[in-house]
Amino acid sequence: MSVKSSIQNATSTVMKKLSPEPESAAKTDLLDTLKKEHNEVKRLLSDLQDAEAPGERKSLVQSIKIALVPHTKAEEKVLYDAVISVRDKEVQVDGHEGYIEHELASKTLQKLGAIENAASPEHKAAAKVLKELVEHHIKEEESNVWDDAKENFSDEQRKQMNVAYLAAKARVKVP
Repeated sequence: MSVKSSIQNATSTVMKKLSPEPESAAKTDLLDTLKKEHNEVKRLLSDLQDAEAPGERKSLVQSIKIALVPHTKAEEKVLYDAVISVRDKEVQVDGHEGYIEHELASKTLQKLGAIENAASPEHKAAAKVLKELVEHHIKEEESNVWDDAKENFSDEQRKQMNVAYLAAKARVKVP
């Protein structure tokens, strides 16, 4: 199997796992959708950490990019902007922190993708840093930001946010 076809297969698999059925979107809490996506990204990052073959590593980086870029952009637009709009400075800090951590992860992912030799120590180091950044971010988000969302938005509002999130995510073009 060529690297290109491996990437295409991985892309298809990731998109299927991360895209719920349209009719269930309005019945699903945004936080449940995000949890599912967080788990998938953590799995991909762990697979990258363990992978040795350059082709497999490049395919995993592409899969991570396809999973992470739309997720972060839509999450910022729907969840973080809503959290930042709450009239509580501590809650607002959580939203801004999320934006900053997304930016750091994005820059690290770009650097990782730009490293030609996927078997090099530099590539492995960048993958390790990305994994650590994303896992730290997920841990904080799932406690702090999600607590903010539960305290400030009803179950019904979070279901509406899920619909908006999935629509925003579908509009993101992965470079």
